[in-house]
Amino acid sequence: MTAKEREDEGEATAAGEETGGRVELLVSALLAGLGALVILDAATMGTAATAAGPIGPQAVPYGVGGGLVVCALVHAIDVLHGGRGEAEGGEDIDLTARLDWRAVMLVIAFFLANAVLIEPLGWAISGALLFWGIAYALGSRTWLRDAVVSVVMSVGSFYAFAYGLGITLPPGVLEGVL
Repeated sequence: MTAKEREDEGEATAAGEETGGRVELLVSALLAGLGALVILDAATMGTAATAAGPIGPQAVPYGVGGGLVVCALVHAIDVLHGGRGEAEGGEDIDLTARLDWRAVMLVIAFFLANAVLIEPLGWAISGALLFWGIAYALGSRTWLRDAVVSVVMSVGSFYAFAYGLGITLPPGVLEGVL
């Protein structure tokens, strides 16, 4: 470990000790609040006793809400006994780099274009444009490969939704072909 790494680790530890675990306890409180909200929502869920079966539709929300509350309690106990999250480290990113606004704007533009084009063109075409555009915005310059992968992904997801989930995505101009 270099001197710089030891210095960075010491700064991160000191910063964590300064907060006294308040931020970590806030995470526990948010988890507990979310769990309580899920349990409350499950309790107010209207059910038809004849259609519900032996377990009913409330079992899963009760389980998820209870699990969130248990995780919040375990996390809070760990924080109160000195447990702290590790400082950012080992990531292969430059935290001092500036945001690439061009990439962000291109991603937003391709998402908006997809929202506008999904009904008239259909998912297969608008999805392929979306996938290709995101790859382009994030720096890929192998356009032909990206186009082939995008078409395979959009048509594949069209059929996965249709046959796997029973959800029909808009076929658009390819109605009758897909």
